[in-house]
Amino acid sequence: MYDQYQGVIVLVRILDGSVKKGDKIQLMSNRRNYEVLKVGVFSPAMCEVASLSAGEVGFVIAGIKDVQDAKVGDTITNLHNPCDAPLSGFKEVQPMVFSGLYPIDTSQYEQLRDALAKLKLNDSSFSYEPETSLALGFGFRCGFLGLLHMEIIQERLEREFNLDLITTAPTVVYKVHRLDGSIITIESANQLPPTQEIEFVEEPFILASIHVPNEFVGGILALCEEKRGVQREIKYLTPTRVMIVYELPLNEVVLDFYDRLKSITKGYASLDYEHLDYRRSNLERLNIMINGEVVDALSLIIHKEKAYYRGRDLVSKMKELIPRQMFEIAIQAAIGNKVIARETVKALRKDVLAKCYGGDITRKRKLLEKQKEGKKRMKNVGNVELPQEAFLAILKVEG
Repeated sequence: MYDQYQGVIVLVRILDGSVKKGDKIQLMSNRRNYEVLKVGVFSPAMCEVASLSAGEVGFVIAGIKDVQDAKVGDTITNLHNPCDAPLSGFKEVQPMVFSGLYPIDTSQYEQLRDALAKLKLNDSSFSYEPETSLALGFGFRCGFLGLLHMEIIQERLEREFNLDLITTAPTVVYKVHRLDGSIITIESANQLPPTQEIEFVEEPFILASIHVPNEFVGGILALCEEKRGVQREIKYLTPTRVMIVYELPLNEVVLDFYDRLKSITKGYASLDYEHLDYRRSNLERLNIMINGEVVDALSLIIHKEKAYYRGRDLVSKMKELIPRQMFEIAIQAAIGNKVIARETVKALRKDVLAKCYGGDITRKRKLLEKQKEGKKRMKNVGNVELPQEAFLAILKVEG
């Protein structure tokens, strides 16, 4: 727990020896040293005691101000009489799903950072790091164990800390094998190296178990095949209940799979999944360009078979959502240097002839030519601002 006056309150179980006020202790995961300021028990409220000894459960306050130092499952030892090795079982949990969290009001950035730090104290599987987006400003890229974990964290931030948040579309961790033999892990399309440096890319697969009434089997099989799934088993548990087991790419599951699963089965389906392994896939980066400039915040890693359809849907959706300007806006989807889809937001046209009541046609033509020249200049220097609503709606486009 975190106390604004005393710092981190560490909940401990003493396995050997004792700890008392004034002892010098060390956190074994990061070798940080502290002096114990207070020890106590819960009875049932917090109550300070002289010492805690083997077999007891209580709390230790040692002036730990940085919440990142206190990790769930870590071993605390005496600095002057340390143990040889930390207790078994502690390891850093690897997140499976990544998403961006941004405050709607930019003045809440500091508040969001403090809230994430406090949540991290009692949830070791949650991770975060600062991130900037061209469309959404300053925020954090957060790692979660799965979609349910992501929804719980977002809900806690909004309810417990009174934050208004924007959550970007979730992504997963990819392994990129480079031509020089090195392997890097990436969490977003912006981290993907140039195509000429990549030998192949691996994506995580899960083993999904879906329990449904037998009348919905056809719809579920079609959905899993659409999501690049590999069928492993169909098992009839009862005359009316079926278990369908599929190997699925996690990237396909984290977007809209669960919503569509519930929709197809009228809410009767249940889904459980576990991580399988990483497999080689034909993946590439899809860029969205506005007037020739790549918008990093909208880049996606997507399977080659779906790239054209997703790009086409994205640009047509953006055409509806980007407000018209006094100049023409070109929206393009591209893979590398190849443009695969394009839409154009038409320019607003001011009626420059409204003040002309009759008169010579050359006067009207002169005004129209002057307007055309002005629009050319505006197109050259004009910057398009993407509204946040457009950015969020784009992420919900089905591939």
